[in-house]
Amino acid sequence: MEAFGDDNHFARASGIYRIYFDSILYILSIPVLEVLMLKFLLCIGLLLLATPAHAMHISEGILPLPWAALWFAVAIPFVAIGLHNLRVLAKDDLSWKPLVGLLAAVVFVISCMPIPVPTAGSCSHPCGTGMTAILVGPFISTLIASVALLIQAIFLAHGGLSTWGADIVSMGIAGSFAGYLVFKALRTIGASLAVSAFAAGLLADWATYLTTSAELSSGIRGESPFFPLFCKIIIAFIPTQLPLGILEGAITAGMVVLLYRKRPDLLVKMRVIKEGPKTNG
Repeated sequence: MEAFGDDNHFARASGIYRIYFDSILYILSIPVLEVLMLKFLLCIGLLLLATPAHAMHISEGILPLPWAALWFAVAIPFVAIGLHNLRVLAKDDLSWKPLVGLLAAVVFVISCMPIPVPTAGSCSHPCGTGMTAILVGPFISTLIASVALLIQAIFLAHGGLSTWGADIVSMGIAGSFAGYLVFKALRTIGASLAVSAFAAGLLADWATYLTTSAELSSGIRGESPFFPLFCKIIIAFIPTQLPLGILEGAITAGMVVLLYRKRPDLLVKMRVIKEGPKTNG
């Protein structure tokens, strides 16, 4: 594990969140070729500016093979359904593919921002899956997370190929479905768009780390009891993940509210709302 001494992380964070807001707001107003070029340049820039790898996601070789295989078996159906749903949507509207592609680039960037965990010698990071689950649904959000995780594992050594399935389950499935279900439930009982999106971002983030803690505890406990190790891992993440979840909730709420005010037609298109705000005159 390398020491955390890079003072540029916070400067990079502000730029990352600027991309997070602006890219989604204007996605459908940019021609398809420009969107694809933007994704290409974004990924190249990240690779050129990448810092030394930190322990993000579940690293290569941490999980025993049977557990790694189990998480792959759980993840594959969700990714397959997400791919099917995307193909169905793209048949009627070709703009869905570049939209999902750019969302994958955004999740890739957001989840590449490490936050040191002092008590665990590891890193926390935002996920972005609460936002994508609200916009495109939990299955396509899982597909988006799987693409971002694969690129990170191959090019940045964040996570691993053998643990890709486990990382999809925690960040993709648990994060996306927690965020989506909370958002829908709160909207059903009349909560505002901002409150619902905040809760979605918050709980998507926390659900990811609860699931990661469960995966790690199951795989590395050996003959030891599961629950004590599970609690220790959760406690280790609390100093960073508690405030980081609140921050991600605020960012998700800001993103959705900004879209509602500036481009409500996008939210209608993605079935987040039924109709945009009414204007006078």
